[in-house]
Amino acid sequence: MSIKLTTAYRVSALVAAMAIAGCGSDAKTQSDFTKVDTQAPVDDWELVWSDEFDSDAIDEDKWTFEVNCDGGGNNEKQCYTDSADNAFISDGMLNLVALPAEEGATLPYTSARLNTRYKADFKYGRIEMRAKLPFGQGAWPAFWMMPTDEVYGGWPRSGEIDIMEAVNLKVADEEGNLENQVYGTLHYGQVYPDNVHTGKAYAMSANPADDFHTYAVEWQEGEIRWYVDGYLYETQRQSEVRYNSKGEAAGLAHRGWFAEYYDIITGELTTHWDAAPFDQSFYLILNLAVGGDWPENVNNLGVNESAFTDGQSYQIDYVRVYQCGSDPDTGKGCETVRSGYDSLDDALVEGEAPIPSVSSGVAASLTIFDNAINPNWPAWDCCGGSTPGLVTDADKGEVMQFVVGATPTVNGFTSREEFITDPEGQPSPFDASGILEQGTLSFAMKVSSAPNDTSAAWLLKVESQGASSYAELNLTASNEGVAPVTGEWQTYTFPVQTLADAGLDVSAIDVVMIFPAWGAGEGAEYLVDDLIIAQPSPELIVFEDGQNLDWPMWDCCGGSTPTEEIDDAEHGLTAEFSIGASPTVMGFITRTANGGGDTPFDASAIAETGVLQFDMKLVSAPTDTSAAWLLKLEANDASTSAEVSLSSSQEGLSPVAGEWQTYTFMLSDLADAGLDLSAIDVIMVFPAWGQGEGATYRLDNVKIYDAGPRLTLFKDGENSDWPMWDCCAGSTPEVVTDDASHGATAEFSIGASATVMGFITRSANGGGDKPFDASAIVETGVLRFDMKVVSAPNDSSAPWLVKLEANDASTAAEVNITTSEEGIAPVTGEWQTYTFKLQDLYDAGLDVSAIDVVMVFPAWGQGEGAVYRIDNAEIAAE
Repeated sequence: MSIKLTTAYRVSALVAAMAIAGCGSDAKTQSDFTKVDTQAPVDDWELVWSDEFDSDAIDEDKWTFEVNCDGGGNNEKQCYTDSADNAFISDGMLNLVALPAEEGATLPYTSARLNTRYKADFKYGRIEMRAKLPFGQGAWPAFWMMPTDEVYGGWPRSGEIDIMEAVNLKVADEEGNLENQVYGTLHYGQVYPDNVHTGKAYAMSANPADDFHTYAVEWQEGEIRWYVDGYLYETQRQSEVRYNSKGEAAGLAHRGWFAEYYDIITGELTTHWDAAPFDQSFYLILNLAVGGDWPENVNNLGVNESAFTDGQSYQIDYVRVYQCGSDPDTGKGCETVRSGYDSLDDALVEGEAPIPSVSSGVAASLTIFDNAINPNWPAWDCCGGSTPGLVTDADKGEVMQFVVGATPTVNGFTSREEFITDPEGQPSPFDASGILEQGTLSFAMKVSSAPNDTSAAWLLKVESQGASSYAELNLTASNEGVAPVTGEWQTYTFPVQTLADAGLDVSAIDVVMIFPAWGAGEGAEYLVDDLIIAQPSPELIVFEDGQNLDWPMWDCCGGSTPTEEIDDAEHGLTAEFSIGASPTVMGFITRTANGGGDTPFDASAIAETGVLQFDMKLVSAPTDTSAAWLLKLEANDASTSAEVSLSSSQEGLSPVAGEWQTYTFMLSDLADAGLDLSAIDVIMVFPAWGQGEGATYRLDNVKIYDAGPRLTLFKDGENSDWPMWDCCAGSTPEVVTDDASHGATAEFSIGASATVMGFITRSANGGGDKPFDASAIVETGVLRFDMKVVSAPNDSSAPWLVKLEANDASTAAEVNITTSEEGIAPVTGEWQTYTFKLQDLYDAGLDVSAIDVVMVFPAWGQGEGAVYRIDNAEIAAE
C-alpha cells in the first residue's frame, strides 16, 4: 500500500511498515479460496490508518471539509459546508447531517462532504466503514474514493471507486416494499460523456437505515471486491486480453475495466487493458447528498421535503484501512473470498472494456461505385466536357454512363477536392497498403457503342497523391484477360500488387480511370458498375466433392483410415468416418506430422462474420445412443481449442440417422470458447470420447467462410439490444419454455386492444439502439424464424403479417406470411419455419441499411385472442 500522510502520521506509518517488514514483506501466499471463512479475519490484513471518531471534534489532520454549492456534478440540491450543524462527532460517531437551508439560500439544503486528499491516500488494501445510513426520498449517502493525482487524465479516465452508495432508503414502492439496496460501482473509460460505469446492487435483509452495518472493499492489483457485513457480493477485475498465434490482441478472455490515456512517448490516445486506472493512490470521501440525477429519477422521484425537515443523519462509527502484509505492493495474498466470487453467474461483474480485434488500422475496402454515387468519389470526364450520369440498365440497375466525343479525354472517378461538388463529399484518398498482397481493384463494364477507331486499346489508369505516381494497364492484363465486347457486361480484376509493381503508390489512391486510349476513343459509350477496391475474405474449403490434400481426413487414435464414399445426387463424394472399439476423435488436420500440408487457416479477418459450416449424415448411430456429438477445433498445435456440442449450432440440431443436416457455427462463438482463430489446424466432428463405438457418419461441404453480417433476434433467449415488444396494447411479451427442440421461446399475447408485436431496437422502446445494416447481404440474406400459434385469433380470417421498419419508420415493408419461401399459413399447435428474402423486402420498400423493427402479427384489429411463440429469429446470409 502506498500511503501519503501528514507529519503526525508518518511516524505511525513507519512503525506499521517496520512491523510488516518483520513479518516478511517479500513472502507471497498461495490462497486456497475454498477453505476461506469469509466471516473470519484474515491474519495478513494489518491496520495502517483509521479514524474511530472517539475525539470531541473532527480531526482536520485527517479530514478536509469541502465547501461549495457545485451540486456534485450531479445536479444535487445541497451546499456543502464546514458548519458543526452539518458535521460533528457525538457519542463516538461521526454525523453528517442534511438540513433545510435558510430561505433565500443558493440551494435548498446544506450538508457535509469530507475527504482525506493529501492527508491519507492509499493504493491497495482493505478499506471499510461501519455506518448507519440516512433514509427518505432524495437521501444519497456515499463512501467512495477518487484518484489523488489524476495520472491518466480528468474524470473518469483516472477512475472512481464507489465503496458504498444508497439512494432513497425505506421509500416504499407500489407493493409496499421498502428500498433496501446498497451499491458498489467503478467509474472509468473515456472522457465524459463517453464514460462508463459498472457495478452491482445488493439488497439487504435488514434495512441499512435501521442499524449499523460494515461496508468494505478489498482492493488488489487487477481486482476489487465489495462486502457487506463480511459477505462478498461483487467482484470486478481488469480485462484479460486474448492473443493469437501472431502475438496480436484478438479478443478478451475476460471483459473488465479499461483505461484510455495519452501515451507519454507517442502522444497518441491509447486503450489499455491492464490494472489502470485502479493502480494509483486514491483518497477517501464521505458525503451525504440531497437529490441529484440518480435519486430524483428513481423510486418516488424528486426530493421529499418532509424527510429532511428535522435533518437526515449519516452516522459513521469508524473508517479503517488495512494493507496486506503478504504483499503490500500488489495487495495480493489476503483475499477474503467465497465460492462464486469469480463467476459471472454470481459475484463477478462484466465490464465495459472495448474488445480488441485484429486489424491493420487501414480500411480494408472502398466502394467507388455500386448502383449509387459515392459522394467522396464522383464520376469525372477529365477533358472532353461531358457530364457522366446515372442510367438504368436492365441487368445491373443504376449504372454510370460515360461518353467520349471528338475532344480527346479520359473518364473515371476521382476523390480530388477540386472535382467534388456534393456538399456531403470530401477528399478520401484510399490507402490500400494493408491489402497489398491479396487485395484487388475490380469493376464491371459494358461497352454500349465501340469507338469509331475499332483498334483503340481499352485502358485502366490509377493515380495516387495528385498524380505523383500512377499505373496504366491494358484491360486485357486483368485476371480475366478479356477485351471488351460490345453489348456484354464483363468483369475486370486487377491485383493491387500488380498496380504497385506498375509504379503506383497504393497508399493514397485518388483517381481510377477506365477509357479507350487517348485520342482514339471518339464515339465510345460505356457503362461501369461494381467498382471496388477490396481484399477478398479468406475462405477454407476442407471437403467439397473431394478431399483437400492440405487438410486430409484423419482418425486421431483408432487406427482406421477414413474413406471417400459416394452418397446421394446432391452430395456426391463425401468423407466417411467409422469408429471401432478404440476411443478416438476424427476430422480433418493440416499438421505435417499427420500427413497434412502445414497450412493453418487464419480466420482473424472474418472473426465477427465468419462461420464454420458442414453437412453431416449419420449412417449408423453409436452403440451408446446417449453419446453426445461434439465439434472441436484446435489451433497452433493445440495451444488453444474450442469444443462445443453439435446441438449448439445455429440450427440447434442433433444428428438423425439417415438424414443429411447442416451445422453452422459462428467463429466469434468459437473464439469466445477459447479458440485462437489465427492458426486453425484441426477440425474434428465426433461422438464423445469412449462412447462412439459403432458410429459411421459422413461429412460434406466442410468450409470456413465469411457469411456476412448476422442479427439474432431471438434464439434460446432475448437479445437485450432487440427486446420483445408490444407496440400499443401495454402487454409484456414473455420468455416461455416450449418443447425440447425449441426450449426458451418468445411468447406474444393479444387482448382486446389493437396492436402489433415483435422485436425492436429503438432506445425509446427499451432497445439498445443497434439498427442492423444488411446492405452487404441484400442479395443473399434472409429473415428467418420459427413460429407456433398456441391459440388462433378469435377472428379466424385474420391474415398473419410480417413487417420490418428501418431508420425510425422512414421506410417499411409489410408482407403476408404466406409469401414466405415456404408459402404456408400458420397451423395452431405446430412449429413452422418462415423465410423471407431480403431482396424481396428491399423491393417492397425497406431500406435494409438501418433495420430497427421486426414484427410478426395478425392484422391490426383482428388479433384478439391470439397467443403465439417465436424462436430462432435471425437475419443472415443463406
